[in-house]
Amino acid sequence: MEKLVDKNQLIGIVLLMCMWAGYMYFMPQTPPEAPAKVVPKAAVKTVATPNVVNDTLGLKAAYGDFATAATGTSQDIVIENQDTKFTFSTLGGSIKEVVLKNYSTYKAFKAGTKNPMVLVDEKNSTMSLEVQTTKGKIDLKKLYFSSDNKPVVLKEGDSTKVVFKLSLAENQYIEQVYSIKGKGFTVDYDINFVGLDALVQNQPVRFYWQDNLKVLEHDIAENRKSAQINYWNAKEDEFDDLGANAAGNANLAVEDPIKWFSFKQKYFVTGFVAKNQPMSAAKLKLVTPETDSSIVKTVEVDADLAISDLKTGKGNFRFYFGPNDYNLVKTVTDGFHRNVYLGYDFVKPINRFVFVPLFNLAESFISNYGLLIIVVVLVLKTLLTPLIYKSYISSAKMRIMAPELAVIKEKVGDDQVKMQQEQMKLYQQVGVNPLSGCVPMLLQMPILMSVFFLFPNMIMFRQQNFLWASDLSTYDYPISWATNLPVVGNHISLFVVLMTLSSLAFTYYNNQITPDQPGPIDMKKMSYVFPIVFFFVLNSFPAALSFYYLVSNVVTIAQQQIVRRFVDEDKIRKILDDNKVKYHANPQAAKKGKFAQFMENQVKLAEENRKTQEKKPNKK
Repeated sequence: MEKLVDKNQLIGIVLLMCMWAGYMYFMPQTPPEAPAKVVPKAAVKTVATPNVVNDTLGLKAAYGDFATAATGTSQDIVIENQDTKFTFSTLGGSIKEVVLKNYSTYKAFKAGTKNPMVLVDEKNSTMSLEVQTTKGKIDLKKLYFSSDNKPVVLKEGDSTKVVFKLSLAENQYIEQVYSIKGKGFTVDYDINFVGLDALVQNQPVRFYWQDNLKVLEHDIAENRKSAQINYWNAKEDEFDDLGANAAGNANLAVEDPIKWFSFKQKYFVTGFVAKNQPMSAAKLKLVTPETDSSIVKTVEVDADLAISDLKTGKGNFRFYFGPNDYNLVKTVTDGFHRNVYLGYDFVKPINRFVFVPLFNLAESFISNYGLLIIVVVLVLKTLLTPLIYKSYISSAKMRIMAPELAVIKEKVGDDQVKMQQEQMKLYQQVGVNPLSGCVPMLLQMPILMSVFFLFPNMIMFRQQNFLWASDLSTYDYPISWATNLPVVGNHISLFVVLMTLSSLAFTYYNNQITPDQPGPIDMKKMSYVFPIVFFFVLNSFPAALSFYYLVSNVVTIAQQQIVRRFVDEDKIRKILDDNKVKYHANPQAAKKGKFAQFMENQVKLAEENRKTQEKKPNKK
């Protein structure tokens, strides 16, 4: 099930389609850090933890065979690689904290500190691993494990394993193993139950994860709409989500087993993957704390892990804590790349196989992201030049025929059916298909819509400055105020203003070279409405998107000027006149295109219906 777009996206899509439909109908068919601190190897941190039960009998009654592990002291083990710092704790054998060394929150970025981002910590994130023993349910995350690991800083190419063990008796133990590489954001996680058949019942292990998602970006309202739970339906082998483009609360009991789930924010994601048997009986929950601006959303997943896998050495899982970057998440597991929303199905291939690789290629040799957008626009517009040229030729033919169409209009008056008949005759005589200029424009429409979905989800623009915009991944706001106003909000984006002006200039230029079209509505005047309305839609979108549209408009106008210099309208007029002479000399030899034949049949049918209606006696 695809995610639903919000109101602004829906309005944007409709406006995009209306703009292009208008252009095709009455215009020439031309489309418009500071370096990360190195943390020295520290001694293992030991924190005393008070006993929950004060006497041996109480411990035995509460924890049964696991009573010896119910008390102890927690020790922290810090493992760093090039990208991430993981802090593990012997209490529960858990991941206590995850720090992304090369990223910072928007607040830290604006303050100039660029402190490494704490994505997960024990204050905001809670996990449970509940097993059914012969004496009752036990949460392994509340028991104390032992470990011989020491803090270590990994280099690229290195790897290490952090092993936590809870021994009950000889050849009876629970083992948790975390595998970390010298680079990246994934942690492979294995759970092994050895010799516990007599102590642990053959019932699923309950895995619970709650996370209070932190405010990482600028606009908390947009952050809350972007925060959701994604998952992969193992039975249907398809992606699904909960809470997409919604800021309220939601919950869902998933009937089918799931292969993985993730807590997705705008540009970062944490996830859990079952490598073997999928998780069952998953329950998902989203809560938006309206009165707490320090939390984006509280997300929860409660699911069952197959006990048979844990007892047979197949309890293999994977965590991901990192940026929601398409090139990174696609390597986590099957379908995990769907955490990066690339739009509807008809534009998704364009983003996946054209825009993402093109931006990645440009990023490899261009460090200025404003210049990068300009280069990408120039490359795409150059590739589309043949379509623009063909569209302009079609527009030139329609302009040349405009005087003859005006004569026909004056001759037939308001008889629309007769007008269509005469127009089709003229088109057939001169050998013109009125839709020949529409097809090139329709081919460009998916590209225009692709970037509309792609740019708000591209982490590559995050905290990249250009001109007056300090962060291209959010709106620029050189003009802002404290109060939220209807429609416009609390700011005006200068890039959106410039984009709107360029759209109006593009519309004005096209209107000057477009003949007037008959009809009850002045489409030339209407064409100025769309850029104005579009200003309000894009005012809160990323500055990178507005700048892309701005550059695209400017380049399109320049392309039109260049193409116009290579089009000889006198030569086109002579060709049309020659075609008309040939037609009158031998009308039977004139070839009819499929469109011309279709339109001719429709006009004849309309004429027959009109005559039939005229023959019927008038009735009150």
